[in-house]
Amino acid sequence: MLNLTTTVRNLLFANIFFFAAQTYFLPLLTQLGSLYPIGSPYFYPWQFATSMFLHGSWMHLIFNMFGLISFGPLLEQRWGPQRFLVFWLFCGIGASVLYEGVRYYEVNKLEQARQEFRQEPSGANFVEFFRENMPDQQGVEQVGREMSKNPNDPEYISSANSTLDAIVEASYKSGMLGASGALFGLLFAFAYLFPNTELFLLFIPFPIKAKYFVFLYAAYELYAGVHRTPGDNVAHFAHLGGLLFGFILVKYWEGGRERFY
Repeated sequence: MLNLTTTVRNLLFANIFFFAAQTYFLPLLTQLGSLYPIGSPYFYPWQFATSMFLHGSWMHLIFNMFGLISFGPLLEQRWGPQRFLVFWLFCGIGASVLYEGVRYYEVNKLEQARQEFRQEPSGANFVEFFRENMPDQQGVEQVGREMSKNPNDPEYISSANSTLDAIVEASYKSGMLGASGALFGLLFAFAYLFPNTELFLLFIPFPIKAKYFVFLYAAYELYAGVHRTPGDNVAHFAHLGGLLFGFILVKYWEGGRERFY
């Protein structure tokens, strides 16, 4: 039987409740509560907090809640229910803030590139748009060559504008949700306070100390966030945001105090 502490249990039930609500009873909750880019018609300030209580699938929910019940009780026992809740919310909202900053940069970069193409539509600029923003997109060079052969063809220009419009609009309609940022804050806190605790994980065939696991996981998230692959819809910078804000709060709370092994 799992020895769940009070706040961990309440957070577990809250996440299950909201996932069930968004999935089976109130689908609009996903749109209202997910975090959309600033400038999106779907963006609301409360999404910095609500997005951490929503999930995209049962597996997404199970993964995050498994991490919560695995690492959370020991931290709540050390800090107490109130501080643990503050830490969870601080890391989750902090993850949303960092993620939103990165998305703001990315979306504005797309918007600027679209405006530059509108001012000077050409095959070369069409290809440049994708090279700078979506380098793995297939078939772009062929379209660019056709546009270069027919530089004043209104159909080519209109089609290219429509393509870029659709890409930018899709970026405004892409929302982020999940408790992963808060969970990554917990992972850092656990690794900081119990660095030599050996973890036995399903996807690693040997025990690994908490400090090494979190370091390697953070390095992977940074690499994956900078070098995005096609189809990757994981909010890597939200994970890194949770780690960063977890680091800030743990260092503030635990400065000068003893760590455990």
